[in-house]
Amino acid sequence: MGNAKIWAGLAGVAVVCVLVYMLRGVLTPFLAGAAIAYFLDPLADRLERLGCSRTLAVTLIIAAFFLIVILALALLIPVIQAQVTGFLDRVPGYIDALRAQAGPLIDRLRAALPEGQMQDLRSAAGEQAGTAIKWVGGFFSGMLTGGVALLNLISLIIVMPLVAFYMLRDWDRMVRRIDELVPGAIQQTVREQAAEIDRTLSAFVRGQALVCFMLGAFYAVGLSAVGLEFGIVVGFGTGLMSFIPYFGMGLGLIVGMGIAVAQFSDWVPIALTAGVFAVGQFIEGNFLTPRLVGDRVGLHPVWVIFAVMAGGALLGFTGVILAIPVAATIGVLVRFVVERYRQSRHYALGGDAQG
Repeated sequence: MGNAKIWAGLAGVAVVCVLVYMLRGVLTPFLAGAAIAYFLDPLADRLERLGCSRTLAVTLIIAAFFLIVILALALLIPVIQAQVTGFLDRVPGYIDALRAQAGPLIDRLRAALPEGQMQDLRSAAGEQAGTAIKWVGGFFSGMLTGGVALLNLISLIIVMPLVAFYMLRDWDRMVRRIDELVPGAIQQTVREQAAEIDRTLSAFVRGQALVCFMLGAFYAVGLSAVGLEFGIVVGFGTGLMSFIPYFGMGLGLIVGMGIAVAQFSDWVPIALTAGVFAVGQFIEGNFLTPRLVGDRVGLHPVWVIFAVMAGGALLGFTGVILAIPVAATIGVLVRFVVERYRQSRHYALGGDAQG
């Protein structure tokens, strides 16, 4: 009987995975709305405790949230659009400038190395650069193809706020309904693991969102103060991509330093540009992440990177949204299974036999 339940559960998970893959093109606004509801649920609970009805609290929160988002987009989109357009126009010039900067170094290498080794080095560098560009381009192309590009913009604008409103309004009711479906024999265990998953997700998602926003603002202000061209786009882009550990900061550092080397002839602003990224990384590692995310989240950076990359490759933007919740759930369940195994007689017997 126990094996039958296990196989039934695995079959249910497989069916859900197949449905998510088949419907990935239309799931984005629903998942985004659910993520917004999850993000704002503690605020709705707090307003309820202050005496507001659930519907009134949700209406006020959703209206304020989307009003802030719309105002922010209205203020930032013209600036970002102008900087992105200007950046794309300047890319060929940046490449030429970087080539000119690297010319003396290439001449030294050509003089120091035999022609055969120089040719091998040039071929290897070109191949690796092409592979990296193809991989990064394929990742972002997959995100757009699998997600927003397949959605009608009107449906995204209309469906997402509606999903967020109704899910936030009925969040506690949905949790109670799901809890009632869990058999009594395992109800306590399921509740404990669900609470652990919620703690992990809330610490990571809500905390990391604040970290990304603060880092984006810091990098944008810092790079603009240094005088870096397109510092706002590079800064905010670096901050927003920082939810992928090391990847966001590394990508922003490469782009920022590339622009700095191509733009400045003096080493001082180039060093200041590098200093902005170094200070931002120091602030994130020593202040923002420990205080806002915490060290008990249980999501290893490598696991997060793999989850986001795998989700983007498999399901596009939908996969990126699902990556962190799925990674947190798998992480909690794996730790639970390992702990149960360590408490089992099989582990004890194995230890006794080894001793």
